[in-house]
Parts: sequence; C-alpha cells; structure tokens
Amino acid sequence: MIAVCGGSTLGYWLQGVESPPLLPKLWFRFSRSDQGIGWGGYVVSRARYKGFGSVRSTARLQMACVNEKVDNVGDLGEDGSELDEKSGNGHVKVAGRAVSQLATVGNSTNIMWHGCSVDKAERQKLLKQKGCVIWITGLSGSGKSTVACALSQSLHCRGKLSYILDGDNVRHGLNRDLSFKAEDRAENIRRVGEVAKLFADAGVICIASLISPYRRDRDACRALLPEGSFIEVFMDVPLHVCEARDPKGLYKLARAGKIKGFTGIHDPYEPPLNCEIVLKHSEEVLCSPVDMGEKVIQYLEENGYLQE
Repeated sequence: MIAVCGGSTLGYWLQGVESPPLLPKLWFRFSRSDQGIGWGGYVVSRARYKGFGSVRSTARLQMACVNEKVDNVGDLGEDGSELDEKSGNGHVKVAGRAVSQLATVGNSTNIMWHGCSVDKAERQKLLKQKGCVIWITGLSGSGKSTVACALSQSLHCRGKLSYILDGDNVRHGLNRDLSFKAEDRAENIRRVGEVAKLFADAGVICIASLISPYRRDRDACRALLPEGSFIEVFMDVPLHVCEARDPKGLYKLARAGKIKGFTGIHDPYEPPLNCEIVLKHSEEVLCSPVDMGEKVIQYLEENGYLQE
C-alpha cells in the first residue's frame, strides 16, 4: 500500500507515525518540501495530482491504495522517482509502471483488494496441510457424494481439515435461487468454484462434488486457483450402471419425461480430458467408496498436500 498525502500539515500522518504491521521495519515522515515523503530510507516524491483540482489545498489525507505487492521499496526509486495519481481512470503510476488503484470486476465498480499479514502460507502452517480443491465430477448416481464423504472421513482420521461442497446441499442455501436451466447451472458451478477457492485460500482441503457436465465450466473453476491447487477427480462410471443405481429416482423421472434436460439422458456429459485422478467402477472393476477415497489420499500424500 502506498500512501499519497496532501500538502497540508494538518494531514493524518504526522512525523514519527509507525508503519502498519505489514511493514514493521519501515516508517513514514510527512514533509511539505519538494523532497517528498521519506519512507524507510527511500523517497517517494511529492505526487502530481491530475483530475482532483486543488487537492493540496485540502487538510485531509489522500490515500492511493495500490493493488500491487511491493517487495522492495527501492523499486520506487532511490532518486525519488515520481508517483502520479490519475483519478480519471483509476490507475496510478509507480516508477513509470501503471498499476491498478480502483478496479471494476463484473458489475462491481470502484472496488479494491485489501490484503492481510495473515496469508495462505500462515494458515497452512497452522493447519499443517496445503489448501486445495478436489473437484469430483461425474454422472448422477456415479457415487460422487459417497466418495466425498468417505474421503472427508479419511482426512479427518488423519487430523486434516476438509469441507464438502455438495451439489445438492449448496442448492439448499447459497444457490437456492437457481434453477436447472443451462445458464443457471453454469452460475451454480461458478459460485461453487468461487467458494471453493476461498476454502483453499483458508488452507482447507475443499471437496466439491457436482455433476458439472461441461468442461468449460470446470476449466473456469480450475483457472480461479493457483497452479496445482485444483485436483479434478472423474467418476468414470458407465451410464447404465448409474441408471441401475438411480438412488434418487431421477433417471426414472427423466425417462418418463417428467424431468427435462437431465444429464446423460437429454443433455450431454463431457468427461475430463486431462484430470488428475480417474476413479473407475463397473461390473468388471469393483471399488468401494473407501478404496476410492484412499486413492485420492494417496495422490494428496505423494504431492505434499498433507504437509505444511
């Protein structure tokens, strides 16, 4: 975060005020001179305001919170390289580099990301595990929810924290306003993906179990997370096996025409092309949910997810 102060001596930052906890070794000093604002031995020159009118005539602090992590304060320029604030387009320029100040995301305008000194690494250290998303996809009746519960139980027995985002469960609350139309199904997956990302960032092993029939929707969820944090698990169970199970009676209703757009009957299911784990179950290959869960556990162990 970079503070840009107005020229008035009545600003909130006074000489000797300590920096925030994120920068424990730095300090701020307010100055009206052309030398600008002293910051930890480096200098940020006095800002040139554009579009604010006479901001320096005001007696309040102007803050430009830059949505960029500056690891080396020296990057701002030991020679006092200038910082320009441009309110017209919501960007500031640091040492000649344009970075975002206020952002527009979707329909949300004038928003800014606020960081915290307790980050994902600190939370993972506390939990002694790595946060990730295990995305279990497959046809209705393929055993996604059952495997998710078996996996969560195995993790719990190992002292690892997990949470399940079940396709039906999230529609009882978060997604209860969504139908099963194509656009609503895509929004359902998007929301679950965003929530799963938050769990992973918290250091939790998030297990999402949803049909999620389209690759583009699953790939969009994968893109939300850092490389290696999205583990796609494909329940490779033939349609006739799933229909024979029919635990909710949905296939029977779909065949009778009482449910429209049912995946596997009316709408397609697009199996993953490059998933991390494939769990097979057929008349020839019989695996219990516990065995399937253990296969996922093995992957987590081999790739360091169950360690700090």
